[in-house]
Amino acid sequence: MNKNADDFKNAVLKAAIDGKLSCPKARQLAEELGVPAKEVRQVADDLKIKIFGCELGCFE
Repeated sequence: MNKNADDFKNAVLKAAIDGKLSCPKARQLAEELGVPAKEVRQVADDLKIKIFGCELGCFE
């Protein structure tokens, strides 16, 4: 795994609280990292982090 991928995973882990990440926070994180929301979802899934409170269907 390259450094950017590690940084990406660490950012998702840091943003999550108790293994959960709110949809607004996940969308904000995607914007900050300059990646599509689906990439944040994939990393969260890989890390067993649940995205909750999704109103737009971005992470379903």
